[in-house]
Amino acid sequence: MEAMQVSGVRTISSGVRRLTIAISFLAVVVGPLLFLLPGQTDSLFSWTIKPPLTAAFLGGAYCTALVIELLAARERIWARARAVYPGMLLFTTLTLIATLIHLDRFHFSSPGAMARFTAWAWLIIYIAAPPLMLALLYLQLRAPGSDPPRRFPLPAWFRALLVVEAVVMMGAGLALFIVPEAANSLWSWALTPLTGRAVGAWLIGLGFAVGTAAWENDWQRVGIAMVGNVVFGGLQLVALVRFTDTVKWASPSAWIYLLLLVGLVALGVYGWYAGRQAVMPGASVQLAAAP
Repeated sequence: MEAMQVSGVRTISSGVRRLTIAISFLAVVVGPLLFLLPGQTDSLFSWTIKPPLTAAFLGGAYCTALVIELLAARERIWARARAVYPGMLLFTTLTLIATLIHLDRFHFSSPGAMARFTAWAWLIIYIAAPPLMLALLYLQLRAPGSDPPRRFPLPAWFRALLVVEAVVMMGAGLALFIVPEAANSLWSWALTPLTGRAVGAWLIGLGFAVGTAAWENDWQRVGIAMVGNVVFGGLQLVALVRFTDTVKWASPSAWIYLLLLVGLVALGVYGWYAGRQAVMPGASVQLAAAP
């Protein structure tokens, strides 16, 4: 599964590209299902998720993954899509751990065929995905070629804000994943240990992707992460509006969460626009046909 070498630049291997597209099939099913039908997880999903706001949160996260995975699959240069993959591997690994800890919550013996099917499909996919992703990433890193130079560095203030975003998201995610019962009291709405770890896994994975984008420090390498910010923040704001009665608005954590979502969208919009302006016109690395 060697990456095709184009003009000395390391490109995305066919194996990584195919895996990205395959994973997106899970997101295209799970994301819309949870986001649009959050109250029907008892009969349609792998486990029952309550309250519906939590299901909508997870659905929005999977829809975000779908967008960034498809964008990553369209890239040819590895450095421009690289920020996505470590976070994706981290998320799938943590979700597998959460699944194994809470196997008793899954619908493996549900009388409903759809719930039973999604439960077994979920388990199989998350057992297979982490080792396969790790092997393909190892081969990708050993592929011939090199990264193009960083020609369009981020402003220091913007890079600092990305680091703050990554620290906040990963910190909240780690708390939810490691001690979900204790962290639940600080979250914006009620979570179970399983849903707390599921939410935490997403916050850690997406936060790590943003942190990786800050490390990449080039406008041509952070575009996918910026789109992810806009999609994730926007969908979670929609979820809050739909289920505003579920949120513990008397708690400061709810307002901090709302501020974080608005910040994600603002950073994403600015980053996407500023990145496009920085590399135009004709600033991107030109790819010649392979010999």
